[in-house]
Amino acid sequence: MAIDVYKEWLGIPEGPRPPDHYQLLRLPQFEDDAEKVRKNYKKLNAHVRKYATGQYSNESQSLLNELAKAMLCLTDEESKQEYDQSLGRVIDDRDATTGRRPMMSYLQDDGILTAEQIREAKNHSDRSGLSIRDTLVQLKLVEPDVAARAFARELGRPYVDLADMLPDDSVMDMVPRSVVRRHVCLPLFIDHGGVLVACTEEPDSELEDEIRLRFSLPIRPVIATPLSINQGIAKYYAAGMRKEASEAFKPGAASTGSGPAKKAVLTEEEKAQQRQYGILGMCWVVIGMILLDTFFLYDLIYKRLKLPELIPFSAIFIGLPLAGLIYLKYVKQK
Repeated sequence: MAIDVYKEWLGIPEGPRPPDHYQLLRLPQFEDDAEKVRKNYKKLNAHVRKYATGQYSNESQSLLNELAKAMLCLTDEESKQEYDQSLGRVIDDRDATTGRRPMMSYLQDDGILTAEQIREAKNHSDRSGLSIRDTLVQLKLVEPDVAARAFARELGRPYVDLADMLPDDSVMDMVPRSVVRRHVCLPLFIDHGGVLVACTEEPDSELEDEIRLRFSLPIRPVIATPLSINQGIAKYYAAGMRKEASEAFKPGAASTGSGPAKKAVLTEEEKAQQRQYGILGMCWVVIGMILLDTFFLYDLIYKRLKLPELIPFSAIFIGLPLAGLIYLKYVKQK
């Protein structure tokens, strides 16, 4: 008759075989102290080794392997959490400050992600610097809309499918294209005393202030996929499509209509276009002055004054300073 090494050597009462890691290492269920786990392992390992050279050497070696595997599992934080959950432990993974759970916990609860996929995503996110949401989409572990829904649950915000939405033109007219592009957001309509705005992230204080100053109402952010918001901006904010309000307000100007206007903030696309025009202008100013010197001013003025040939005086003394001014104004931008 085969020996029950768990009962005879470790004093584990009859029951499921093999016992779980906590029973095997003679620990309270879900013990979290890694030092206690290692201490019990060393004690039991030394005890089981007494049988390594006798009649039950094979059983001894097999049990030593089980003890080692159990110890390694319970002293690795991620492995222990996964193992505890398999035993029915409810893990409280809520943020201590916000009380929110991370989006990947919802995806794991819904059976969309495995523990191994979560570890893969975390490692990739740490290496690449991408957010967890973007990492999950990039690795094709979830679809963009699924990631956005989970992210909305993490933030405690509603999720919207912009394909089902018809934004209010009068609301969009109040928020310039440069603002929605800078913040990657799409104003939708006024609802329950707030301005409903689709965002890819939790809105920052700048966007909150922008909405409050323009509407005298607070923002009500909802989460949508980045792709759907960018498509909405392209659709509803096409060039010349709407007469926009001014770019920004100074505090107090929204309600009174007084105060100097704030300088418009150019988008990155507009800045790049302005730089290209500036570079072209610099080139044509210098080239134009050289041509003027060569084909007109030399014979008319320079030759009579007996000035040296092939020196473009106007290009040097007029063209270059003008090119410098163009550079400072249109090319060298902050």
